[in-house]
Amino acid sequence: MDNRAEVREFLTSRRAKLTPRDVGMPDVGQRRVPGLRRGEVAALAGVSIEYYSKLERGALAGVSASVLDAISRALKLEEAERAHLFHLAQAADGTSAILRPRRRAKRAWTAPPTLQWVLDAFANGPAIVRNGRMDLLASNELGRAMHASLYERAGTEVPNFARYTFLDEDSRRFYPDWDTAADTCVSILRTEAGRDPHDKHMHDLVGELSTCSDDFRRRWSSHDVRLHGSGTKQFHHTVVGDLDLAYESVDMVSEPGLTLTLYAAEPASRTAEALALLASWTAPAVPTRNS
Repeated sequence: MDNRAEVREFLTSRRAKLTPRDVGMPDVGQRRVPGLRRGEVAALAGVSIEYYSKLERGALAGVSASVLDAISRALKLEEAERAHLFHLAQAADGTSAILRPRRRAKRAWTAPPTLQWVLDAFANGPAIVRNGRMDLLASNELGRAMHASLYERAGTEVPNFARYTFLDEDSRRFYPDWDTAADTCVSILRTEAGRDPHDKHMHDLVGELSTCSDDFRRRWSSHDVRLHGSGTKQFHHTVVGDLDLAYESVDMVSEPGLTLTLYAAEPASRTAEALALLASWTAPAVPTRNS
């Protein structure tokens, strides 16, 4: 992806979200476009308007961490946005390639047996592994059962949450709050694109989705980003109905670029009963022995 364009559009979009009142400055003069002026951001960051304008045009190569921090404070960037800005700066001067852990790029990744054992040991809730491009790479039985529609529609291809969300109408059934799911999906992709801007597979995926989905293209242009975390998600399964699940997502140190997500239901809740039913539905039949 064009790093200079990414920097320009990201900083411009963050600046457009703020008003002088948001940063304790007087609102002086007519504004041609919403948001802060470049000069106001420069003043808040303690740099010259010429220098900030140069940075906003995409020239982040060589910028110091202290200046990036100052700009982050001036634009009131959240943690994920600040990290994204630093990733863009690293990509601009080439250090992202040095700092990024080496990944296995040529061969398709498959879960090693030990990881699959760990996933399978998490028996009371779905457990999945995905990469930053939203490919679903591994799961336990409940994870596979919960995402049965995604697996079925992928056929022989690797299931991909982004393609399913934006190119398959079934996703609007699976995600009762489809807009939130779609926003989250694009934010994760945008974060990964900033972290690894030379990923050809990401370029191809974004190009495909931008061409085929107005919903994706509109969200992609917002430049929103997010970090992995925790929270609750709602799903609707074709067999057991509505699922209201808590989740925890963590980056896998042993497999750079991959994220492990564990889901769990509140004990004794209707969702816990639904997961138990789903587990029994997926359990292999136990052969009986003739007496």
